[in-house]
This record gives sequence, C-alpha cells and structure tokens, in this order.
Amino acid sequence: MKVLFIYPNSGAQIGFNYGVASLASELKASGHGVEFWQLCEDIAPLPTREEVWARVRESRPDFIGFSVVTNQWPLAEQVARWCREACDAPIGCGGIHATVAADEVLAGGVFDYVFAGECEGVLSEFLDRLASGRPVIDLSNLGYRRDGDLVMNPVRPLPALRTLPPKDYEIFDFQQIIDAKNGWVGLMASRGCPFNCTYCFNHLMVKKYRKDLGCSFRDLNYIRHHSVSQMIDEIRFLEKQYRNITMYIFDDDLFTFDKDFVMEFCDAYKKASRMPFVVNGHVGFWDDDRARVLSEAGCRIVKFGVESGSEKIRRQIMHRNMSNDKITEAIATVHRYGMHSSCFIMFGLPYETREDAMDTIGLMARALPGRYRWTFFYPFPGTESYAMSEEGGFIHHGKSKSLVNFTDASCLDFGDEQNLFLAKVGKILPWFVNAYSELEVAPFYGKQVDAILAMNEEEWLEMAPRLDALDRQFSRRFAAEGKRHYAIKYNRFMGVISDYFLQES
Repeated sequence: MKVLFIYPNSGAQIGFNYGVASLASELKASGHGVEFWQLCEDIAPLPTREEVWARVRESRPDFIGFSVVTNQWPLAEQVARWCREACDAPIGCGGIHATVAADEVLAGGVFDYVFAGECEGVLSEFLDRLASGRPVIDLSNLGYRRDGDLVMNPVRPLPALRTLPPKDYEIFDFQQIIDAKNGWVGLMASRGCPFNCTYCFNHLMVKKYRKDLGCSFRDLNYIRHHSVSQMIDEIRFLEKQYRNITMYIFDDDLFTFDKDFVMEFCDAYKKASRMPFVVNGHVGFWDDDRARVLSEAGCRIVKFGVESGSEKIRRQIMHRNMSNDKITEAIATVHRYGMHSSCFIMFGLPYETREDAMDTIGLMARALPGRYRWTFFYPFPGTESYAMSEEGGFIHHGKSKSLVNFTDASCLDFGDEQNLFLAKVGKILPWFVNAYSELEVAPFYGKQVDAILAMNEEEWLEMAPRLDALDRQFSRRFAAEGKRHYAIKYNRFMGVISDYFLQES
C-alpha cells in the first residue's frame, strides 16, 4: 500500500519529524510505499484547497496519515477535509494530539482513525490488514468511532529502540531542511523523560501506558536509548550523504540523564566526527564529569529547562523542584569547561504574578547564560497545567484555538495590566535582562525599560514594531564599544550574549 504522511509545521521553526522517519523506514521494509509532505512556510507557501486536491490526486495514496501537535490541529483538520474531498483513502491521525485528544480528532468525521502513543509495529500491521481486507478495529493503539462513541484500544508495550531500523531520510528533502536551518541537524539518541512536569505530555504518556499495560514506571521502560553504535552509524551516514552540516543538535528530552551513556557516547563520537553538537541537560543530572567529556567530544552548547526564575512557580505550578542556586551553578559549570549555556524560559504561567516574571528576568541577569530562549506558556489539553489554567479561569479559548506558535502571544488572560506587561517582556526580553544585570550596559537599558513600562497600550502598539530595529542598532553600538550585552539573535525569541555572536561572526 502507499502512504502519504502529512506533517503540519506552520508558523514555527522548520522541524524534522523523528516519528515519521522511524515509521517510514519500517513501512518500506514491510513493502509499503511512503510519501511525505511537510506544510511549513520555510519550505513552501501553505497549500490552497486546489493544491491539496492536486497533490493527493497525483499521489494516489491508499492511506493518508497526519502527524499532529496540538497547536497545529486547526491546520491539520482543514487540510484533512480537503484530502477527504480529493480521494476516498482512509485518513488517520497520530502524534501527541491524537494521543491526548482522540475524541476531538474523530468528532468532526474527517478522520477515520487515531493512533495513540508510539506506533512502530502498529502502523505496518494496520496497513497489512487493510491491504488484505482483514478487520483492523482490534489493533492496539488504535482509536475509532462506533455508533458515535469513541473506542480507544489499549496500547502495546513501547518499542525497544535498539531493534528499530535506521530512520528513513529519503522521504524528506533533507538537504533543503539542512540549508533552511543553517546547517543544524537534529538527532535523537533516546526517548522518554523521568519527570512529571505539569505542562509536558510525558506524564500523560506514562499514565496511559501504565494504565493500559498494568505496569509500574520501572517495568514500563519509558526511558530508552539507541545504542552508541547506532548513533555513530547514523552520524556517519549523514556526513556521507549530505553537505553543509555545521552542527548536530540532540533533541532528546534529557541527553545527560544516563551518565554511563554520556561517557560511552562521547568517547565514540570524538573518534567518528569533528562536528560540534548541542545537548539538552538537566541541572539535577549535571556534574563536572559530564561537562568534561562533553567538552572534550566537541559539545558546543548545553541547554537547560529553567522555565521560571520563581522557585514558588516552579515548585507549585510546574513540579520542577530545583533551586535557583543549583541552576546558577549548572550554568557556571558549562562555562568552566568552555561551552556555551542555553536556558529555556516561559512567561504567562497560571497564577504567575508580575513579581514572578521579574524573578525569571532576575535569574537570567544574575546567572548570565550564553543564551536564553523564551516562549509564552501554552496549556496543552489533558495536562495538569491545563487543568490549573482552566480552574483559574485564565484560558482565552478563542486565542488558544488560533495560536500556531508559543512565541507571539499568550492564550491566557490575566487582566489588561498584566497582559500588557507580558506583551512587553515577550517582545524585547533582552533589554529587561540587560537592565537588571550588572553588565556595563545596564543603566542604558534600564532607561529603555522604564520608558517601555510607562507606556499605555496605544503607545506600546505604536512602539513595538520598531523594537527589533532598535535592538540591532543598540547592539551594533555596544559591540563597537566592546561592551557585553544581550541582543535578539538567530530568531525573534532568543537572547544571546555578545561574546558568542561576535566570536561566531
């Protein structure tokens, strides 16, 4: 059978779909044909209804599969309707949105099936049954509607990563993705995370698998790794097949979790590649040993999920039990070993006050990471933080359904005054961090921030479109004067210290 995978990726950074790459490899090995269509403006303009019709009719798929995250759901549903108009092939939906919102996916009558969880082994069996005319409704991980009600079959055990075939890169225009991302190539050495952060899907996945399989977290084997040799083979393949690779970025939820794996991987990597790379760390699984071997292997950037500088918000709202002192020390350890640190932070969390947001700014100003990437909090349906947001009456459901990314605006409503404050912080965060730091430029940026905070909404809306150009102007000035500062670099939601971007240029 022939499968057309459709991956809505609109309004966001161009992504590589690891799940589809793994499924495609397995399907091809089983004799099925695979075609992939990524809907992302960095690749091509989003298709019209007529263009969807033409693509589907040209492809002539026997099955259409969507891979969807929640913020892409409106686009996915629309494109699926157009696919339905163009052909009679059954349409299925996988990805995290299908796992946590199966009823919503099936409610509109556009999708015939949902696939929950990790579906290696499931999808190939599903297609084999379709091809031979056998019933599919008893398959594990499968959901469908019967007499108007959702039927969701239990999931099967998680796949062992070391038994999976290598990911299929051929279905992607992978060279175009490399070039669009300036040579940064994503890799994933593991799946799973041991934590239960309220805003993340991991606790939902663990809950579902444990319930369906009747097992403990330990027996679930949720945190799994590819072998080091598999990863090295993949890296060698990429460097042989593609050009212009400048950086690998390991998208594992927590690359530094397994210390033995980190040690073994770093020893093998430095013998196989000279390409710099980036990893996700955790301040609780970070020490001098990990920092040393990563640095020696060529690690350039270590990223930490900080999320909030308010210990109260992290503990009570997010279930992230770590101290600001521990975060600051982890960042300092990265720097001691000559690497660049990066922090993920969020604003607009449920019950977050202005003082809590200022704590986040203050932590960045004291710890001085190499960069920080900020977003607005988004309440994913089914998560604990969604329930908190709903209970507190914070969710603006109209905005929630219209957002395609988490960087432009918040879908929570805190009242006019706090909403305006968050809009200002979210637009020009590096000015705030500079202002509250001990950097030499702090007095200058302090005056800019005071002026911004004094603006009413009308004045702010007039000023906001000019801030990106002003940020570049100020940065050029302070770079020429040799003064350290943060500026917006690489994308609109990242503040980077001048030490790094000046050295890079």
